[in-house]
Amino acid sequence: MKAIAVDIDGTITDPTRKLSIPALKALRKSESLGVPVILVTGNILCFTRAASVLIGTSGGLVAENGGVIYSNEKVKVLGDIKKAEKAYEHLRSLYPVEKVQFSEFRVSEIAIWRTVPKDVIKEALRDFDIEVYDTKFAIHLTDPRVNKGSSLKLVAEDMGIKTDDIIAIGDSENDIDFLKVAGLKVAVANADPQLKKMADYVTTKKYGDGVAEALEKLIFRGGEIV
Repeated sequence: MKAIAVDIDGTITDPTRKLSIPALKALRKSESLGVPVILVTGNILCFTRAASVLIGTSGGLVAENGGVIYSNEKVKVLGDIKKAEKAYEHLRSLYPVEKVQFSEFRVSEIAIWRTVPKDVIKEALRDFDIEVYDTKFAIHLTDPRVNKGSSLKLVAEDMGIKTDDIIAIGDSENDIDFLKVAGLKVAVANADPQLKKMADYVTTKKYGDGVAEALEKLIFRGGEIV
């Protein structure tokens, strides 16, 4: 594997969004061995960039579920936020939904608090050109033309590698798209059942401990999936 693509919330963090120290150490070890880490998240870009600096990753960044990428020192907005805004206004006329904190910094999608079930939201927005993701931290309304997988491909191209050479690690349904394009798919133990079903390897440990487990087995020891 020539790079690691990893989700943030629920993958390298615990349910309260605290960063896992074992995951931090494993990602830094990967970087020290010349295997760059790409952060792939639903978070806004400024948060993702700050996380990248603090963790010490050198790969590109995929933010807002693929709606924004940061690659080769350039920011590219790929998702059309107008689609999300239109859907949100309709949804707000039906249910008491609210945008998450710091939504003014989102440029390609809208994220709302999980006060209304995802299935109810999907039904309400069935006639809108919108994708609905539940990350277990927020519900995201995104442009269906882009996702974590399509944007990871762009970042990989800029890095001069193929997605087949990337190990992808995630936990929730919005991670399905980028695991699909990766050469090696890993789901942490707390992952969505659908993600586990498609994974090449499911860790025995949850959250960041699972990330450290996967990297130790598949990268540092060069182990094989049984």
